[in-house]
Amino acid sequence: MTQDASHQPYGTPEVPRVAVRGEARLEVDPEIARIGITVSARGTDRRTALEDLTRRNNAVLDLIKSYGDPVEKLETGALSITPELTRHGKAERVRAYHGRVYITAEIGDFTALGELTTRLADLELTQVEGPWWALRPTSPAHGEARRQAVLEAVQRAREYADALGARLAALVELADLGTENATPLAQAPGGSGMRTMAFSADVKGGPPPLDLEPQRQTVHAQVNARFTMTPPQL
Repeated sequence: MTQDASHQPYGTPEVPRVAVRGEARLEVDPEIARIGITVSARGTDRRTALEDLTRRNNAVLDLIKSYGDPVEKLETGALSITPELTRHGKAERVRAYHGRVYITAEIGDFTALGELTTRLADLELTQVEGPWWALRPTSPAHGEARRQAVLEAVQRAREYADALGARLAALVELADLGTENATPLAQAPGGSGMRTMAFSADVKGGPPPLDLEPQRQTVHAQVNARFTMTPPQL
């Protein structure tokens, strides 16, 4: 019982196969920026620490929300109230309480980013980290990279067939890298496309907005493709 050539793993002399990999790498502007804000408080008793932390947390949230639509996402992460024990003596005596709240914000309008970051860093006992630049998961740049990777795979396979005096006949398989137990793609240096900066300020008088230059993002796509081709002219 014979098996059709299209279902055989290596083709046949009459219907040979060619396997190639297509790759594309695009440099595009970021679409969003994320910042992390840590609000701190310290008090000699738990209630004082909680009240100061609540007041500062509300001030941060009110400031971020005042920017409206440019702030696409606002989330509160971890909250902690930690007692600090005295260093001397055998008794477990609390010296102070430390409170901390971590907030993340996602901004889609970079014109407001520098001003917001500066104003946040100017608040009392508030630390700002970021920005981390990124693309949205639905960014068309991802689809464009995949399309270019497929086009490169077709072009590469066509060049191999031309070198043998043959031509491509049909596509047998097209697969993302990794769906065939392939070696995972190594992350290129700086491939996260994110820049990290930290600010901690207690400045009065309103500092001027920071000038933040968005970092371009690298979008990478790879595909494996297999084609059948006409018999070569050897």
